[in-house]
Amino acid sequence: MAKKFIAALSDSSLFLREWLANPQRTGSVAPSSPMLTSAMARWLPRDSDSYVLELGPGTGAVTDALLKRGLREDRLVAIEHNPALACHLRKRFPLAHIITGDAWQMDELLREHIPAIESVGAVISSLPLLNFPKAQADALAQKIRGILEPRGRWVQYSYHITQGRCRGGDDFRLLASKIVWLNFPPARVHVFQK
Repeated sequence: MAKKFIAALSDSSLFLREWLANPQRTGSVAPSSPMLTSAMARWLPRDSDSYVLELGPGTGAVTDALLKRGLREDRLVAIEHNPALACHLRKRFPLAHIITGDAWQMDELLREHIPAIESVGAVISSLPLLNFPKAQADALAQKIRGILEPRGRWVQYSYHITQGRCRGGDDFRLLASKIVWLNFPPARVHVFQK
């Protein structure tokens, strides 16, 4: 129990330090709560052989929830822009495919690092899309659409909790939208289907 507490404290301090260095890119002052990570992880693909692409994994709070929910670590591909956080993730999840880079370049990064992956069953995103112009969020959504399998899901959370779609979701079918109150700050999880 003490070991878990120390690891969580270490993750939180790393996250806060990186947020202070670049708040627009990090998007939050603390890792996602267990309630938020669980709400996102429940949307894994039914096919256990499908890859899952995680965008903006930070210190790995959502990553950990995905693995606890049954995702095989070798089926996880994560793109993290921050080199310090990506290094942390490689140590924490050695079987996962952790790529340091910009999520908006996901197609090129996947071709370069894991050419065998043509599509993924789900994209799980913690990117702060409200910190970017609408056109940039829409461009990311089109890349997500391009990498998803037919009927694949895009799970995106936002701190903008009022009803409505998050940025980029206009060309997807909305499957679910739920507020997670037990998170700091509260967040809305949107689930879209290709």
